[in-house]
Amino acid sequence: MKTIITYGTFDLIHAGHIHLLRRAKEMGDYLIVGISTDEFNKLKNKEAYHSFDDRKLILESICYVDQVIPEYSWEQKIDDVKKYHADVFVMGDDWKGKFDFLEEYCEVVYLQRTEGISTTRIKHNLKNK
Repeated sequence: MKTIITYGTFDLIHAGHIHLLRRAKEMGDYLIVGISTDEFNKLKNKEAYHSFDDRKLILESICYVDQVIPEYSWEQKIDDVKKYHADVFVMGDDWKGKFDFLEEYCEVVYLQRTEGISTTRIKHNLKNK
């Protein structure tokens, strides 16, 4: 069994998220998604519209996602890759190079983002309406 792991806030789920999750799942048999806890978001000076519990519930209902885990810190990724025996770590290409240190433990793949859509853009558009 080939295990894939990815991370994110996954707030305001949109088509770009679904495309990324689908493509990540296509790389293996089991997809684990780490989502930032509300506390971790505060440390990153980031505010999610939906609570951790709601974002977790939404992600768990997506057919490509097999397991959702909490992300408490930047540093936990190595431990998670080892703990869950991840074969591939996947992130959007806007993070290219930032997680290359994980290559010692698994394959690292940066997927191209869906053009023209992002949570930041959605929040900006909603704010300016």
